[in-house]
Amino acid sequence: MRRIGIDVGGTNTDAVLIDGGSVRHAVKTATTADVLGGIRTALAELRDADGGAAADVQAVVIGTTHFTNAVIERRALQRVGALRIGLPASASLPPFVDWPEDLAALVGGVVAMVPGGHEYDGRPLVPLDHGAVRDAAKRMADAGLRSIAITAVFSPLTAACEIEAARIVREEIPHAALTLSHELGRIGLLERENVTLLNACLQDLAAHATAAFAAALAESGIAAPLYLTQNDGTIMHADLARRFPVYSFASGPTNSMRGAAFLSGLAEGVVVDVGGTTTDIGYLKGGFPREANAAVAIGGVRTLFRMPDLLSLGLGGGTEIAADGSRVGPRSVGFRLAEAALVFGGDTLTATDIAVAAGRVTLGDPRRVAALAPGFTAALLARMGAMIEEGVDRMKTEAGDVTLLAVGGGSFLIPDRVAGCDAVVRVAHHAVANAVGAAIAQASGEVDQVFTGLGRDAAIAAATAEAERRAVAAGAAAATLRLVEIEDIPLAYLPGEARRVRVRMIGDIGAPAGG
Repeated sequence: MRRIGIDVGGTNTDAVLIDGGSVRHAVKTATTADVLGGIRTALAELRDADGGAAADVQAVVIGTTHFTNAVIERRALQRVGALRIGLPASASLPPFVDWPEDLAALVGGVVAMVPGGHEYDGRPLVPLDHGAVRDAAKRMADAGLRSIAITAVFSPLTAACEIEAARIVREEIPHAALTLSHELGRIGLLERENVTLLNACLQDLAAHATAAFAAALAESGIAAPLYLTQNDGTIMHADLARRFPVYSFASGPTNSMRGAAFLSGLAEGVVVDVGGTTTDIGYLKGGFPREANAAVAIGGVRTLFRMPDLLSLGLGGGTEIAADGSRVGPRSVGFRLAEAALVFGGDTLTATDIAVAAGRVTLGDPRRVAALAPGFTAALLARMGAMIEEGVDRMKTEAGDVTLLAVGGGSFLIPDRVAGCDAVVRVAHHAVANAVGAAIAQASGEVDQVFTGLGRDAAIAAATAEAERRAVAAGAAAATLRLVEIEDIPLAYLPGEARRVRVRMIGDIGAPAGG
């Protein structure tokens, strides 16, 4: 199967053509300010490298930081309507209560709290107030809001209130984009509501970005289906990505981790991905990124949903270094590396310049950094190596040594020996491991839900069926689905034989079923 994988990073846009399970061609080009320019250039270079690259490609998979950056940089976000179902409970902490003030002012539209929701054991809290929901929807329509986030108390146990509220909102705002919290988050009202609001504020950007990605493919003569990578190391069809852009948060590092597993043949170990701007450290478990069990802040917003367990350091090939060596980062020249670094004729001392001067990599014109004293460069390399060493130690969960997989265009900054690691493995195509991870990714469906009133077997069967449905919707071929993870935890403090069931299904890309 021929696939194209593309990963858009802060400094470089990487692309690979995978054919029959091997990397046929790989290109690395500078990321452009408009993102799409870099994608077009990468596709053109792939097409030039392989005259048939556009003829029989079965899928194109793109990993992007577009949506994460929008939240962090406070740009291209739309105002949303926040509808919380839970009165008389939960009134003391309204939606957006724990958001940074600047982001809340930018995103917050009409906020409405109405009676309804369920108790922790699945019983109705109070009946859903249909009239209050309709009044809230009318106010949101009058305010011109076209993206609505709907959250109900304990909706992961039963989503009935959210589904009914969505029906009423659609009657009042027919073309609204609705995000329901039970489709994204877990138990924990504020964190689940937060990720729902984040998803809602990205709806316009997601529609524009996916359409632009599709246009870039069409301009390149590629008619293959378009997929975007998710933050669990799998992919989803562009139609589904348009509905749930938050699932692409942190997908870049997970692409690198999956690529590292594929290129090395190893399923366990710590992956250190050094890009142009940051170093991302994660742990492979069974060939997939280890998942975070704690709340994760995104742009200052506390969330609790599926996210990889990652540690990011302000260290990369474009990291700016003070002329006297007193400061290493965290600022980076980013995609301007090819014009700002000393070895490329610029005037900024970067980590790449230090590596070139020390002979760890050959880039640009080494004569431009020949004046740097060997002791100076050695001390800075040791300092950067210590940063990576400390990061690896923080990500380890046991005292023994682990295998380190070094990937990324800036992986020349990783020492050949790292304390706590039995080996540092450098693989072929390591510089484009992120694009490789995107190209080889499978589609998945995951359910993490609390079931009450069902026996263990019935709860697992219900979760498995829903995970299969979600996997097919994400783009998996039903015949290829396989169970990769299942977790069943009885909840003794809840009545009604309550249990949390987590099921994950993975399958090869098939004909997309839509979103």
